[in-house]
Amino acid sequence: MKTIVLALLVAVALADQPSFSYDAPAHRPSAPVRVVEIIRDDRVHPAADGSYTFDVETQDGIVRHEAGGPGGAQQGSVSFTFPDGQVFDLQFVADANGYQPQSPFLPVAPAFPHPIPAHALEQIERGRLEHEARARGELRESSSQGHSAPSQLYGRP
Repeated sequence: MKTIVLALLVAVALADQPSFSYDAPAHRPSAPVRVVEIIRDDRVHPAADGSYTFDVETQDGIVRHEAGGPGGAQQGSVSFTFPDGQVFDLQFVADANGYQPQSPFLPVAPAFPHPIPAHALEQIERGRLEHEARARGELRESSSQGHSAPSQLYGRP
């Protein structure tokens, strides 16, 4: 027994001390970081009436323009070049009517009214035929599940 206790004491004495500190791994970019210079940075800070402008252009082709006026109305544009060479261009107005962006890159909603799907037309026709049959007395009133209405014969609790 003494041998076991002695062996445990030796094992504890030789064990590494626990480390309670943790250093988060440092960020290592997978590619060299390229610094992009700002070519133009013209800003007119907000005046008392809220009007302002700024124009920024960077070495990699990003161009940003914005102007704002009294009442919070804003208008501007942003453009840049995709890696495949396409130029993205966005114009916008933000005013009492909301944010209104315009760009050929934005999705366009389908024209409305769009065509009604065939299955919906079939359901509408089926409903019309059932309604006519009920009016002629050929079809009994029922719930939408095909079950009869709840009984009215229950007494008060």
